[in-house]
Amino acid sequence: MRVGVVTFPGSLDDGDARRAVRLAGGEPVALWHADADLRGVDAVVLPGGFSYGDYLRCGAIARFAPVMTEVVRGAERGLPVLGICNGFQVLCESHLLPGALVRNDHQKFVCTDQRLRVENASTAWTSSFSAGEEVVVPLKNGEGGFVADEATLDRLEGEGRVVFRYVGANPNGSLRGIAGIANERGNVVGLMPHPEHAVEEGFGPTTDGLGLFTSVLSAGLAAVSA
Repeated sequence: MRVGVVTFPGSLDDGDARRAVRLAGGEPVALWHADADLRGVDAVVLPGGFSYGDYLRCGAIARFAPVMTEVVRGAERGLPVLGICNGFQVLCESHLLPGALVRNDHQKFVCTDQRLRVENASTAWTSSFSAGEEVVVPLKNGEGGFVADEATLDRLEGEGRVVFRYVGANPNGSLRGIAGIANERGNVVGLMPHPEHAVEEGFGPTTDGLGLFTSVLSAGLAAVSA
């Protein structure tokens, strides 16, 4: 299975995401922001970083990159898309996911090994987990507070679209402790923590993050066999 990883100007974790895909057993494919071409990939990862320096709003400029036109079209057809940290911000700015990410409520950058609870294990990116399972992956952001109006939050909760939730102290002021969400179809997932930094022994707090990447490979194989 070929998983594309988009590089925007300012992406920091694109190499880590490609490495995670490789360790999970997939073939990572580098995608460039200025090319309106997904190169026939089976899934896409929007990695963390500071796309375009976050000079407007985080992810707001990246949403207009030529590659995003194809990502949005693919997602609407069912292509699995994962947005990590800045990639989550890009998904919200592209309206593939609701809500927005704002400055941490304590006004400081946070970098910590974060415990999360898997709330939804039925998305294209979480089938390797069990609902209620707790995992630990790194978290590093300055603008990671997830916000939305009450009606949107209620809809996300009611439709089971909260995918990850912070366990323990809320690290950035995200409403209802939400760390990650999905679209209605479950093929698009965005989360603020960094699973790609927890995929190999000795190079992160755990290997819990690998499950997101093995999940999408399993989803792809299931689709092919069906």
